[in-house]
Amino acid sequence: MSKINYYTAEGLQKLKDELAELKTKGRAEVARQLAEARDKGDLSENAEYDAAKDAQGHLELKIAKLEEVVGNARLIDESNLDSSKALILSKVKIKNLKNNMVVDYTLVAEEEADLASGKISVKSPIGKGLLGKSVGDVAEITVPAGKIEFKILEISR
Repeated sequence: MSKINYYTAEGLQKLKDELAELKTKGRAEVARQLAEARDKGDLSENAEYDAAKDAQGHLELKIAKLEEVVGNARLIDESNLDSSKALILSKVKIKNLKNNMVVDYTLVAEEEADLASGKISVKSPIGKGLLGKSVGDVAEITVPAGKIEFKILEISR
């Protein structure tokens, strides 16, 4: 049973690009390393050859996992999303009620999360706590440092 994840067009394209890069450049680099190690003689006592074979195994595993993710990915149809609630792809402005700090986040799929650009995963504690909330709601979220209350100021797409 495979897990379906939802992505923006940009996020899905990023995954497809990474997969293509691994299949072409990644495989070519591993093949080069194997050929180089093979040229050094006896394979039974060749640590470089063993390391290259290990690298090949790791690369193929990563490719297989990424193929599964891309195969189970679904594009999000933004036109069907309810903009009155915090959902995936919502831009949410929240206020920390303890220190009055206001921050903006965009709720995205786990693989698209990038805190530096304000994108948090819907599977993160804060992301989970905001899902389904409306403007004016207070979300009490348990984070590693304890409980934090956030008031939702704005929701947009």
